Amino acid sequence: MPWPSAVAALWDDLQAARAEVLREVEGLSQAQADFRPGPKDWSIGEVIDHLAIAEVATGKLTTKLTREAEAAGAPAPFPVGLASFAPLPPWPPGPTEAPPVVWPSAGKPIGELLATLKATRERSRQSMDKVAALDPRRLVFKHFRLGDLDLAQWWTLQAQHDRIHLEQIRDVKRARGFPGA
Repeated sequence: MPWPSAVAALWDDLQAARAEVLREVEGLSQAQADFRPGPKDWSIGEVIDHLAIAEVATGKLTTKLTREAEAAGAPAPFPVGLASFAPLPPWPPGPTEAPPVVWPSAGKPIGELLATLKATRERSRQSMDKVAALDPRRLVFKHFRLGDLDLAQWWTLQAQHDRIHLEQIRDVKRARGFPGA
């Protein structure tokens, strides 16, 4: 079944953001993936691991919210004519630290990290099928910094999250001491 245009646009945005991340990390050596600009900074490998962990969490949230809606009765179908989703609320000021549940592990092989990131996105396509089948605006869960987000906003956040960390990856690559190929 083809997705509603709003879901297709969200998927296209997710795919575009991920393609940028993958282009930026293509061909990195293990030493480059493990390099940390400072003792408290994440390596590129850790950023990739974090992106996969966070996306898996959003997929699990999708399953949780859709199951709860189904258990409560017939969930509202996707609204006919809904062309776009609500934007994300603005980020609160100040530094952001990821919650421990999505903290990465250091030292994983770069090939394994990239394979996991790609496989995670393939599984996320199934989540988009769920989003397309019901009204995602009615399925709400609290984000640790942004407050209540509906399911479509959670997936919008996932694309934004890739782009935030894309800049972090670029910063690591520009950092003093970043290893050559």
